[in-house]
Amino acid sequence: MGTWKRNNSNMAPRNLVDASPVPVGELYEDTAAVEEEPKVQVPIRIVWRNVFLFSLLHISAVYGIFLIPQAKLLTIAFAILLYIGSAMGITAGAHRLWSHRSYKARLPLRTFLACLQSLAFQNDIIEWVRDHRVHHKYSETDADPHNALRGFFFAHIGWLLVRKHPDVKTKGKQIDLSDLYADPVCVYQRKFYYPSVLLFCFILPTLVPWYFWGESIWVAYVICALLRYCAALNATWLVNSAAHLYGNRPYDKNINPRENRMVAFGAIGEGFHNFHHTFPHDYSTSEFGWRNCLNLTTAFLDLMAVFGQVYDRRKISPEVVMRRKLRTGEVTDK
Repeated sequence: MGTWKRNNSNMAPRNLVDASPVPVGELYEDTAAVEEEPKVQVPIRIVWRNVFLFSLLHISAVYGIFLIPQAKLLTIAFAILLYIGSAMGITAGAHRLWSHRSYKARLPLRTFLACLQSLAFQNDIIEWVRDHRVHHKYSETDADPHNALRGFFFAHIGWLLVRKHPDVKTKGKQIDLSDLYADPVCVYQRKFYYPSVLLFCFILPTLVPWYFWGESIWVAYVICALLRYCAALNATWLVNSAAHLYGNRPYDKNINPRENRMVAFGAIGEGFHNFHHTFPHDYSTSEFGWRNCLNLTTAFLDLMAVFGQVYDRRKISPEVVMRRKLRTGEVTDK
């Protein structure tokens, strides 16, 4: 069946939704239980290598924009397809499946999502999940890798240009990742991560347009590899920055994350962030599914469910959502 067993000793009762058990590794979502520790002033240490590489990447992406008129239509379509695929590796894979266990997937789909996650090139699955679980448990504190209270730039890209705050490292070591190490897909992807990134993120996006429809290999590399990679990175980063700073909070006005439809469009469904931080194990990350909220990832998961690759999707009942909105939601005119 392509699934892996969970240790029943790691089970605790789930609240709000139903009485079925939930792995103890998901208890990182209970941010209310986290006591804020005294803040320690830590000097900022810039990682100049990252500053250089990300600057070079963004300059290359701007150059790629000017190359678009020279590209074949198939190349542009292929770049868009790769953008959606790399985003899906993060949204459906690293985020909703492996970080939050909001649904279960069979081996073929898990393998496919792991390849897409390598296409996205945002650290391997296990490292990505560790940082994301820390982000949820210690959101908007020094232990949050991309703490939005430090400003838009820091939450967007700045956190990758400086050394991590010591709290990020300390709390990260305490996060339960046993479920990931029990999944051979995650283990093998981590073992062969850099060769897989070289293949999926750079080599194939360059060679496919050149071989199959005669695109210039330079144009294919700049547009399908560099420009596409940079665009997908920024779409993901906007979830950390814009979706934590701009928008409304209809589910919980006491937390920073917001509902931001522009971010949802760019990140194929990940911009409904107030809902997601309020109900982090909902597989759709939205109250409304995919029909009216730009949630391409949910549409993909629903399609995979039709083919039997996705099952046990976890969804918050409308009654629970409404009670939470009435209790903690932000009051608006609409």
